[in-house]
Amino acid sequence: MSKMLQCVSPIDGSVYAERPALDFNSAAVAVARAREAQRDWAARPLSERISLVMAGVAAVGAMNDEIVPELAWQMGRPVRYGGEFGGFEERATYMSGIAESALAPLVIEESTQFSRRIEHRPHGVVLVVAPWNYPYMTAINTIAPALIAGNTVLLKHATQTLLVGERMARAFHSAGVPEEVFQAVFLDHEVTSGLIAGRAFGFVNFTGSVAGGKAMEQAAAGTFTAVSTELGGKDPGYVMEDANLEAAVDTLIDGAMFNSGQCCCGIERIYVHEKHYTDFVDRAVAIVEGYRLGNPLEQDTTIGPMAHRRFAEEVRAQVSEAIADGAKPMIDARRFGPAEGAYVAPQILTDVTHEMRIMRDETFGPAVGIMKVSGDDEAVALMNDSQFGLTASLWTADIDRANAIGAQIETGTVFANRCDYLDPALCWTGCKDTGRGVGLSELAYGALTRPKSYHLKKA
Repeated sequence: MSKMLQCVSPIDGSVYAERPALDFNSAAVAVARAREAQRDWAARPLSERISLVMAGVAAVGAMNDEIVPELAWQMGRPVRYGGEFGGFEERATYMSGIAESALAPLVIEESTQFSRRIEHRPHGVVLVVAPWNYPYMTAINTIAPALIAGNTVLLKHATQTLLVGERMARAFHSAGVPEEVFQAVFLDHEVTSGLIAGRAFGFVNFTGSVAGGKAMEQAAAGTFTAVSTELGGKDPGYVMEDANLEAAVDTLIDGAMFNSGQCCCGIERIYVHEKHYTDFVDRAVAIVEGYRLGNPLEQDTTIGPMAHRRFAEEVRAQVSEAIADGAKPMIDARRFGPAEGAYVAPQILTDVTHEMRIMRDETFGPAVGIMKVSGDDEAVALMNDSQFGLTASLWTADIDRANAIGAQIETGTVFANRCDYLDPALCWTGCKDTGRGVGLSELAYGALTRPKSYHLKKA
């Protein structure tokens, strides 16, 4: 009997969708279909692959009116924000636009004596294991360049967003991408690990927890399968004494609270120069007190439930522990009404320290700690005091200063005077327990292909 994968809606705790997971043999058949189709797909002209991928993207956009409430039911994001198609399309469009130059052979010599070049060859079958927090945008980061580069793709989506992979595949197939070339598959952890261990894939992309990333690497051990991971984060913001305070507060608090704090590069800890500290906290509290926590299907809801009750319980635990250890809650949670199940009232904590989990462990929810700092040296030391390294947000009028501080921070991306944005022209990467990998930018095509050299002596 097949194992059933269930999406339990955070709105009311009901089972919103369920699908049977493939057993190992059925999953292996899907892989075999993808492998058999890959050669013909890669043989198509690059321009044709680009056109088909972008037609698939447009087909997803045509479904957006259905997708937005469907996402609210699956993972709780309020419908007022309109879904993810803007970023989804932006990323795919950029990657299609640079494909010809990024995938062009590197010609070393073309003379009467020698032809020497390096070509980009697809890995073959790519497995994309996508997360629930931004289920469309995170998936397209790899799917679009992987398909464009000539790979076939199996998409295993998070159980919490069970219907996303199915819908994406339906859209791409309707646009002319062959069914064997892009498949949405329902897999449990055991079958996924078994496929990876059995060298089913040429490349694996995983976005999720640190534990999940370790499991992927362990499954791939000894297979020489390339594994790219984006895992946990505890992204800091640092507000300097010369910062635009109003912009810093508005942007950093939105970065901490949007999507109920469930953003890969969301702000989870804030360090403010002592000159601005009190004013920053006061302004931040005023912003958060203006939120409306509630049913994400209602247009006036600004902050919805977290994706699952267990995620909410972790946030509540971190906040409670911090308060017990001396942190001061700046938000009266009672103003948001009963916050039960997956619903969590947003919280700002002061008097926090790095001995508290709220400033050390990934929270991934609508709670942020704010600390006062005396200057750059203290701020840099605190920002680097983390097992994670995805992004850091610096706020200053002096870009030279931002560059100097940014060079000292152990992170994948440095922002100045903005945060919580993924620029498709820049490499999306992390360090430390955030994992290793390359997403988007020209470098993504290097990751999703292997180099093949030609050294031809002409007779």
